[in-house]
This record gives sequence, C-alpha cells and structure tokens, in this order.
Amino acid sequence: MTRPLILVTNDDGVLAPSLASLVGALEGLGEIVVCAPETERSGSAHAISFHTHLRAHAIRPGWWSLSGTPVDCVYFAMMHLCPRPPALVCSGINVGYNLGSDVLYSGTVGAAAEAHLRGVNALAVSAERGEHGAAWAVPIVRRIAAELIGRAPHVLLNLNVPPPAGSDHAQAPSPEQLAAPRPITVTRLGVRRYRDGVEPRTDPMGRAYYWIGGPPEPGSSDLDHDTGAVAASQVSLTPLQLDLTAHDLDPTHSLVAALRSDD
Repeated sequence: MTRPLILVTNDDGVLAPSLASLVGALEGLGEIVVCAPETERSGSAHAISFHTHLRAHAIRPGWWSLSGTPVDCVYFAMMHLCPRPPALVCSGINVGYNLGSDVLYSGTVGAAAEAHLRGVNALAVSAERGEHGAAWAVPIVRRIAAELIGRAPHVLLNLNVPPPAGSDHAQAPSPEQLAAPRPITVTRLGVRRYRDGVEPRTDPMGRAYYWIGGPPEPGSSDLDHDTGAVAASQVSLTPLQLDLTAHDLDPTHSLVAALRSDD
C-alpha cells in the first residue's frame, strides 16, 4: 500500500527551526517532502515568479530549498518533486500569528492556498513568537493532520496556536504539558489592526531609508473570532475559502442601474 505523501513548506525559510518542528509533528503519518524558500519570504502572500528563473538545491534527502516564494515552492514541488499528488500540504510553523487580515499578506497562508487551489487539503500553521512558540503547536498539528489525510472534500484551514493560559512562555513546555489535551475553537477571521505609519531613518552612510508599518494592536475580542480566541489563549482553527465575491450583490446591481439611467 502506498503511503500518503505530505508536502511541507513555510515562509520563514528552509533553515527556520520551526520548519523542522513541523516536519517532526508529521513524522510517521506519511512520506514527507520539504520544499521551502532559501531565505525568509514573509509577507509574500500569493506571489508567484512568472518573470524570473528559479534555482533549487537538495539540502538533504527529501528536503529542497528554492529561490522563489512559498507559492513557488508548492507549485514546483507538486509539479516536479512529488512522485505522486500530496494527500496534505502543511505550511509553517510561522513565527508569529496569522490572524484576521494577516491572511491576505501571509506567505504561510499563500502557500496553503496554492495547494487548496490544486485540490489538496491544506493547513497553514502559526504560533507565538519566541523560542518555544512552535513547540506548543506540534501536538495540535499532528492531531489535525492525521484527520485531514484522505479527507474529502478538501479544505483550507488556518491554525493559530498560543501557549495555554498560565504557562511560562520563557520555559520550554514539558512532555506532560504537551500531552495534555487542548480544545480547538472553530473561528472566523477577526479584525487585525497594526500601528500604521512610515518612519524615516538614516543608515550608517547617511542615506535615507524608510520603515513601514508597526506592531499589532488589540483586534476584535469576540471568542468566535481568531483574534479573540488567541488573545484568550485558545487554539484557533479558521476554515478559509478563496471565493472573494461579495455575499451581497445588490449594491453593485444598484450601481449598474444608476449607470444605465445616466445613458
């Protein structure tokens, strides 16, 4: 019997420790192929390299680095590296949460979305920044991945795993803590806000450069939103869909009617 194939990628780069954590979470569930960007490509969303070449390097058995984006990695792996269609694509574990409008910018989510477009179950995984954030996600990922392999119809899921309430974020979680069952909250995308701005700076050579954007601010606090659930130390699992059509077409019908009356 052929083992299921699992494709793993990220947007933090092929050498990110959290990528190895994700692979560890999936070991034993199937054959694993890793294809990830050679450098960090955070914020690359669904970018794909149409107008430049790509270079790929095998860095160890089953692991490849690619000069492109996370979406390039999924495309390249599915079209060239994988000996058969993947049963699951996992992207992450991202260093920092992907909540609310983050999913529009996230390379982690973009890679999973590319797999979903190609008819594969896909899971994007994010965890708290810090040395031990990814460790809390490992047992949750394994539980979800085991259920997703072979499941139909295929889905696109965005998982955010905070440490449990009351845990010491500076300490590595113990095996007992990781083995303790944690409930998973099914959520919608919340409102994610950042401190906007453009900050002029000067480099050591006296030349001007600019830093855009700032740190996140409190988002929506409803527990059925991913922002509120994570703020309350709950594991958040958000189903995503790629149909961006507005639910309500009436305003556009009214616009077209107004245009006709102007003729």
